[in-house]
Amino acid sequence: MKDPKNITRSRLLIAEDDPMLRQIMGIILRRDNYDIDFAENGQVAVEMWEKGGYDLILMDVQMPWLNGLNATAAIREKEHSHGGHTPIIAMTAHSLQEDRQRCLAAGMDACLSKPLDLKESRQVIQEMLYQAKVEEEIG
Repeated sequence: MKDPKNITRSRLLIAEDDPMLRQIMGIILRRDNYDIDFAENGQVAVEMWEKGGYDLILMDVQMPWLNGLNATAAIREKEHSHGGHTPIIAMTAHSLQEDRQRCLAAGMDACLSKPLDLKESRQVIQEMLYQAKVEEEIG
């Protein structure tokens, strides 16, 4: 897998209602050379995504106003109408197989369990970005 510092700088949207987790993730992912924006709930995440420019979204499943599952479904519905596909990685405290299946059924591309494992999180982000770039070049 390519090192994120050697991949074109990617723009990530982190949809997370916990301010401490947003801050920690921002620090870590900026060190990996990502541009980061934050949404504190699912409704704001959908609005920010609509403005465009995100290469990947990290989406908390349980957020106020609009949860991550419904926010993802809204994004996927809009993509279906307009084309494109933004990789969305679920972040959830629920790690049962049924919970992962619900995330995938909502249109998420991968799942990370909370508390987040830093090494695994970085690897999944890199894999999703790399896969998206390959699909973009092919299609």
